Amino acid sequence: MSIKSKEDLLNKQAEVNEQIKSYTCRVLVCSGTGCIASGAQKIYEEMSVLCERIDGVTVEMQKDVPHVGVIKTGCQGLCELGPLMRIEPYDYQYVHVQPEDCKEIVEKTILEGKPVERLFYRDNNTVCPHPDDIPFLNQQTRIVLENCGKIDAESIEEYIAVGGYQALAKVMGSMSPREVIDEVTKSGLRGRGGAGFPAGKKWSQVARQAEKTRYVVCNGDEGDPGAFMDGSVMEGDPYKMIVGMTIAAYAVGAEDGYIYVRAEYPLSVKRLHMAIEQAEKYGLLGDNILNSGVNFHLHINRGAGAFVCGEGSALTASIEGNRGMPRVKPPRTVEKGLWGKPTVLNNVETYANVPKIILQGADWFRTIGTEGSPGTKTFSLTGSIENTGLIEVPMGTTLRHIIYDIGGGLKSGAAFKGVQIGGPSGGCLILDQLDAPLDFDSVKKLDAIMGSGGLVVMDENTCMVEVARFFMNFTQRESCGKCVPCREGTKRMLEILERIVDGKGEMSDLDELEELANMVQNMALCGLGKSAPLPVISTLKRFRDEYEEHIRDKKCRAKVCTALRQFHINPEFCIGCGKCAKNCPAGAISGKIKHPYHIDNDICIKCGACKDNCNFDAVYVEA
Repeated sequence: MSIKSKEDLLNKQAEVNEQIKSYTCRVLVCSGTGCIASGAQKIYEEMSVLCERIDGVTVEMQKDVPHVGVIKTGCQGLCELGPLMRIEPYDYQYVHVQPEDCKEIVEKTILEGKPVERLFYRDNNTVCPHPDDIPFLNQQTRIVLENCGKIDAESIEEYIAVGGYQALAKVMGSMSPREVIDEVTKSGLRGRGGAGFPAGKKWSQVARQAEKTRYVVCNGDEGDPGAFMDGSVMEGDPYKMIVGMTIAAYAVGAEDGYIYVRAEYPLSVKRLHMAIEQAEKYGLLGDNILNSGVNFHLHINRGAGAFVCGEGSALTASIEGNRGMPRVKPPRTVEKGLWGKPTVLNNVETYANVPKIILQGADWFRTIGTEGSPGTKTFSLTGSIENTGLIEVPMGTTLRHIIYDIGGGLKSGAAFKGVQIGGPSGGCLILDQLDAPLDFDSVKKLDAIMGSGGLVVMDENTCMVEVARFFMNFTQRESCGKCVPCREGTKRMLEILERIVDGKGEMSDLDELEELANMVQNMALCGLGKSAPLPVISTLKRFRDEYEEHIRDKKCRAKVCTALRQFHINPEFCIGCGKCAKNCPAGAISGKIKHPYHIDNDICIKCGACKDNCNFDAVYVEA
């Protein structure tokens, strides 16, 4: 069926909602990448088989026939607690579901409507039967993620049922391209890829170009370690992003668009292909969309895993079939982007905000977030925190609220040390900055950038010198090598950091690190190169004492840096069994049976085999 008008869309919405209401029960199995990795596919298959065996119950959608539906949703957010399952109409949220739990779920919940209480989330001693009872979820403001985990991620019909494509119908039916751009501009929506450039301004720059061939491109590359926001949106609600791109195409007069997705996101690619095919089938994409005379065709390009292709000019070069390398600017992408034509380039989250802005209005959008950074921001919350997962909060939300109220605090009650924000292009925020608002302008003042939205929480057991080395190693490996400051500067910085963590550093290395960092920051060709030194700059500024301790005292207080660890045997705990000596590959342990053994740290290679093999906790590490 082709949808040719707003009325057709409303009729389809009503039809699908009636279908959904016909379900006696719906089983929503989280099939985001995280849950699939922990076994969600097996749970989906098991539930499908069990439901098929019930008389009068089918997993097929049959109008006016009571049945159970088992569907795959996108990420439900609580990645730490996967595999996840929601049961409608009871609104039960089950966590840590295993295949052996499925029979009990069918017998108790689906057939009798009773909960399986042991599968509920527990906040300390409080049982949380429903998603809205869970602090991790009920303290979020979801705009981009509003449908993730709630609808079938592979069904355009279910997206239509929740009001999907109404924004597109409004744009095509009653708004001029100029009015669309004005509304997006008025909303204050800033690009969520990291730079925070106003989306409306970018669209207007493309729209006023003399060249009439234009393109709309979506950056779904998302290469930051620990970041999975865009991937989760593409997996869980690809339609919303596609609608946002279609609206952008209408606004700037583009007939072709490209979604650039990393090849490491196979599920995103699969669901995007499905979403595009479904949208074309219904006349919501392709030629003569909604019978408006507007044409827009979408194509998917898979990246080869190069971090630098997250940079705009490198990304467009990659789509063109060339090596992904940044170019000198100006001209900028809005003037000469893909194939030298004016190009709108935004990321997944930016486009996913557009439909809601069109429907609810710019004034509504500005009521969320801050004056300079309206709206919400998605974050991937990872690291040493109780509740890892995908969150969406208003711009300006503090780190304290995210870590302690939403994230549940640090694991095992460890002391907070810092948060790496913005991945390898970001910086480290510390205890004194827990109450600083997270928005584009505030974070920049703290020697960091928002980036795409990765938040890696670190506790007292984290070595900040090693953190800087890790991110510099990543950046150096991912450098395209085109410009000397980035290619050589990051290499020299990495060499210095490696010397320091190996216990071979000198105090003069710190001055050299700072000099190199400033040089790369000021002289690198692209934004990724300019931001590469930020993890080093921020850790040097806030944890200089740790750097000096590594160099002066040859100690790592977190006991992370292998070369600086010293293994000792506590004679009070050692029973003289000799197991440590038998398992030492370097022959560094000596002693007599039934007498305390001794480790020669001049010979020890720091492998930790002695500690791993001691059954009496007699071996300890000295910082």
